[in-house]
Amino acid sequence: MLKIYKSYLSTIAMLFIGLVSFAQENTGTVKGSIKTSDGISAEAVEVTIKGIANTTADKNGNYILKNIPTGTYTVTARLVGLAPASGQVTVTAGSIAVLDLALKASNQQLKEVVVSGGKKNKYFAKESQFVSKMPLSNLENPQVYSVIAKELLADQLVTNFDDALRNAPGIDKLWSSSGRGGDGAGYFSLRGFAVQPTLVNGLPGLTNGSLDVSNVERIEVLKGPSGTLYGSSLISYGGLINTVTKQPFDNKMVEVNYTAGSYGLNRITADVNTPLDADHKVLFRMNAAYHDESSFQDAGFRKSRFFAPSLSYKVNEKLSFLFNAQFLISEGTNPTMLFFNRSYPLRTTTLDGLGYDNRKSYTSNALSMSNPVTTVQAQMNYKISDEWNSQIIVSRGTAKSKGYYTYLFEGVASVNNVPVSGNGIFSRYITNQNSTTETTDIQQNFTGDFKIGNMRNRVVAGLDYYLATSINNSSNYALFGSVNPLVSAAENLTSQAADNAIATAGYGGNTRSTQSIYSAYVSDVFNITPALSAMASLRIDHFRNAGLSVAAANRYGQTALSPKFGLVYQVIQDQLSVFGNYMNGFKNVAPINQLVGGANVITTFDPEHANQLEAGIKSDLFDGKLSGSLSYYDIKVSNIVLSTGLNQYTQGGDQYSKGFEAQIIANPFDGFNIIAGYSKNKSKLTNAGANVQGRRPVAAGPEDLVNLWLSYKITQGAAKGLGFGFGGNYAGENNIVNDATVGVFTLPSYTILNASASYATGAFTFGLKLDNLTDKEYYKGWTTLEPMRPRTFSGSIGYRF
Repeated sequence: MLKIYKSYLSTIAMLFIGLVSFAQENTGTVKGSIKTSDGISAEAVEVTIKGIANTTADKNGNYILKNIPTGTYTVTARLVGLAPASGQVTVTAGSIAVLDLALKASNQQLKEVVVSGGKKNKYFAKESQFVSKMPLSNLENPQVYSVIAKELLADQLVTNFDDALRNAPGIDKLWSSSGRGGDGAGYFSLRGFAVQPTLVNGLPGLTNGSLDVSNVERIEVLKGPSGTLYGSSLISYGGLINTVTKQPFDNKMVEVNYTAGSYGLNRITADVNTPLDADHKVLFRMNAAYHDESSFQDAGFRKSRFFAPSLSYKVNEKLSFLFNAQFLISEGTNPTMLFFNRSYPLRTTTLDGLGYDNRKSYTSNALSMSNPVTTVQAQMNYKISDEWNSQIIVSRGTAKSKGYYTYLFEGVASVNNVPVSGNGIFSRYITNQNSTTETTDIQQNFTGDFKIGNMRNRVVAGLDYYLATSINNSSNYALFGSVNPLVSAAENLTSQAADNAIATAGYGGNTRSTQSIYSAYVSDVFNITPALSAMASLRIDHFRNAGLSVAAANRYGQTALSPKFGLVYQVIQDQLSVFGNYMNGFKNVAPINQLVGGANVITTFDPEHANQLEAGIKSDLFDGKLSGSLSYYDIKVSNIVLSTGLNQYTQGGDQYSKGFEAQIIANPFDGFNIIAGYSKNKSKLTNAGANVQGRRPVAAGPEDLVNLWLSYKITQGAAKGLGFGFGGNYAGENNIVNDATVGVFTLPSYTILNASASYATGAFTFGLKLDNLTDKEYYKGWTTLEPMRPRTFSGSIGYRF
């Protein structure tokens, strides 16, 4: 396998050299900067050459338009609510034309336009360097993805990551962050499969807790198997969640915000940005958050302290560096979850019959856990030529779990040796978590934009090394009493009582496991005609598992290939496109120690594979005021490893997942913004154990999901700066237990409505938010039951200068 891997690396290298040698300079490039009338860089300004190309100025006010045919053009910079600025430029073959433009508005006027909602379609932020790992517009990309912009989070007064994800169609929470080691982040269903938020700026960003939103520029939700560019360890067959962090920009800015609300919410955030030198080559930004919050239940809390420094250094026009770091210190009780018995018939299949009191936590604040997280990223960007760029990235991360984790179990058989036959009596289990996960990732990427003959090529070719080490010295799970929600009784839920219970279960011993992956990938988007483009991509992964010990029998190696193909035809250039894709995802399966003939035998398995076919349309109509997508997908997963009994596994399971997704992001008129989505998913296990054969997987979540948010801000007149928002989410019925032997437990459908009001004047902003307007009682689950928050109120005040 290693010979194949080396051969593939050689092929990529030869391809890279060949592409460079054939690259021809039949077009030119236009670049420059946009500034305000007082000389400050202007971000988020649209720059266009009508009918040829368009882009948006970055945070430093810089723009670049590539592959412009030779000729003389008018370049226009505009932002809704401000007068446009234009200038002429002449493009010659193989050259770079520079054109700087100045708006007829000051920096303060620019801020007021953006804050008051004048920015065109402010919820639309689809341009991304991470989705395809190359500069590619949404209309040119054959893959569907959703972007949750920071402007939307600000309008909704979002203070936690889970609430932010409610704005992406087709994604729904399975359960909240548990804090436990290894997989303590929240779980979400996406296209029929469970996924966690594991990527930060396209790199590993594992956490055992909950992410803080203060440093979020946007959240990208990529749909479908994405193994070709992102491998298998950090994503799922349904897609991936990538958090893009805030970066330094070429202005001085300080913004502070205070939010208070229901259940003891107190949150302070600060965002400070400044150049560090006279030439503005070294830029620094710091985001910080102080967060304290209690639970809506009788016990429970969460407190966190978050710091995220970022430093950029532009050495010259070719070489630049970027350093990002995130430090999160958090402590709290884990959310109360009731786990259903997965082996014996359910006593009840309804919430009413369960006798569950959603206002009780069945824990205490003494049983808390800390989840410190550290993520550090460094990258070097070098411009090799006008057509080729090099990027080297190094990432290190540490996620820890230390403290008490508890859960409830529905299948209690007896209390004090007395058999239980009725409902509403649960057992409580506890463990003392002591776990650390360390990750290292190194990438080398080459991106190119050039022509071979008359065919434009945009290429990314890269190498990736990923190392993950898990160290676990947690205790075994111990029975920690039984609870009856219908009977109030004093309980001894102290740390000393917990330690006494854990002592009876003991510790599982210190274990250490290491997995490493060596990868190479290449992706080429080539224009057959200006309107028709094709994507061809391939990845090879070599997976190494070092096992739980140094024994040779526990070591394992495996190689997998992952292709991807796509076609895009722009029916109306830069406005409407139709697309189709074939995408592949895979999962390297580590060896499993299982019972065979009464003896423990280490068994190896082939990689699992998922294949997706998808087709749809994308739009960016009416000068960007109406953007959206419609798509139908069909995913088939094969070679699934199935459990056939206690410590017994076999390979050969199949699952399909089909569905439809729609999203609209619109700005019908100044100040009014809409984001809406709908998804329908049909998922079924087609080759599995008799107890789940033909059934919907419990990780698939509800079949139907709807999200909607409407926002209006008055942009002129005496009430300028006043805004209102309204929206919510709908989720269909959800079979959180779906088993022929155990039974079916169904959560009812629900609709949650939210509303907000805001006012911006000068440097101040004020906001009010009411979540769950109707105080709806609802639950999430994944063979579990977790109560969600009732009606909550929050208010904020911000100051920016």
